[in-house]
Amino acid sequence: MSDCCSDSGAVDALRVKQRGTLRVVLAVNALMFVAIAAAALYGKSTALLADSLDNLGDALTYGLSLYAVARGSGVKAKVALFKGALIFLAACVVMAQVVYRVFVPSVPVFEVMGAFSLFGLAANSLCLFLLWRHRHEDINMSSVWECSRNDIAANLSVFVAAGAVWLTGSGWPDIAVALCLVWLLLRSAIRVIRSALKELRSGAV
Repeated sequence: MSDCCSDSGAVDALRVKQRGTLRVVLAVNALMFVAIAAAALYGKSTALLADSLDNLGDALTYGLSLYAVARGSGVKAKVALFKGALIFLAACVVMAQVVYRVFVPSVPVFEVMGAFSLFGLAANSLCLFLLWRHRHEDINMSSVWECSRNDIAANLSVFVAAGAVWLTGSGWPDIAVALCLVWLLLRSAIRVIRSALKELRSGAV
């Protein structure tokens, strides 16, 4: 009986820690979405827009993850499946913007791209640090970790794109990086969806 109580207390303590971490990273990503989306529109950067949509997707993901913390493995798997769908949707939106920029070309403001990619990198590094200890706890937190890790790659890619735009005076590096981010988002979506479906199948069995 005492062992059962001890296990229950440990699970409750873990859920409290998960909730605390998710609340912080949710607030950070919501703030970043607003700031980086405004910068992307001002700087006419598709890569930066992809970065901001990634932050929006993350904020929604963290909100869903907060809901799933105290639920069973089946609910967590369904939430992870929805997260994968959100990531896939973000990839489609960025791809549509890429197509638009191919037909309506423009040169982004590289200073805005560089500054806000570094701002995003600092914020996402904090989120990654906070989520590190939770990455293997369950399907819910591992999918959150997946999103956060992608953010670091996205920020670095946008910073490189800003340098390339500055060197070439062309908007093509911005489009090229946006395409790379589309691929990254699609790969992440597929991985999260596969893990969620595997979890659902094992639960059904």
